[in-house]
Amino acid sequence: MGRGRAPRSMPSYFHNQVAIVTGGASGIGRALCEELARRGALAVAADINFEGAQAVASAICANGGQAIAARLDVTRADDVERLVEDTVQAHGRLDYMFNNAGIGVGGEVRDLSPDYWRKAIDVNLWGVIYGVTAAYSAMLRQGSGHIVNTASLAGLIGEPGLAPYSVTKSAVVALSTALRAEAEGLGVRVSVVCPGFVDTAIFENAIGVEIDKDEFVAKLPLRLVPAKDAARAILRGVEHNKAIIVFPFYARLLWWLIRINPSALAGFHRKMLANLRAVRNA
Repeated sequence: MGRGRAPRSMPSYFHNQVAIVTGGASGIGRALCEELARRGALAVAADINFEGAQAVASAICANGGQAIAARLDVTRADDVERLVEDTVQAHGRLDYMFNNAGIGVGGEVRDLSPDYWRKAIDVNLWGVIYGVTAAYSAMLRQGSGHIVNTASLAGLIGEPGLAPYSVTKSAVVALSTALRAEAEGLGVRVSVVCPGFVDTAIFENAIGVEIDKDEFVAKLPLRLVPAKDAARAILRGVEHNKAIIVFPFYARLLWWLIRINPSALAGFHRKMLANLRAVRNA
């Protein structure tokens, strides 16, 4: 897609920066692209849904921002590396890598075959590893950059009915905190995002096993955060170089409780499981 001219009225921390956002065609990814462009950055909306990424980039450019669409399957390491290298070659550097693409897998472990686990791991974990590997190499060469990996509150507290999702997101948290320590003295920053439930297409596109996805979402005991609010919270955390970006308040509260007392969320988990089983039994 073509590049529009960034608005001059919004100089910010992200002004004139170059950012790749995987999963940029919808949800948090789309909201990040829009917010980054609003703040003067060039957003590369990368997604396996290329038409959706094109629509995002076109809308951003029409509003005076800078955006490019890229076709990307995050489960293909060579494609991820090529996108990073092409971006650096075209723009001279890569300032931000938002490894945001993900997939939800819902259902009880007793109903999940290895194929469901494999799908979650391929997208949610290997997709992030490929993005980290490619971006980290480029950022080390230039001596600067910030890698931002999207995990989840599920990766901090574990959620029944979302075991494959929780496992992959927990691994992303561990990867991010380990890499942050390694990268600190080398000029590269690393953050991991752990939101609560966000109102995105991940629920529409999720793989549900023996459950009705719409009914499950309707029974969630926590409110969904609008994607635009999530993007703003993420960029605030990135601007302050937070190691772990947790939002909204209830997510921070649940995370705090489980660190103080690992059994403190037993009631919450029972509620989640009861909701799941009500849908499953139906």
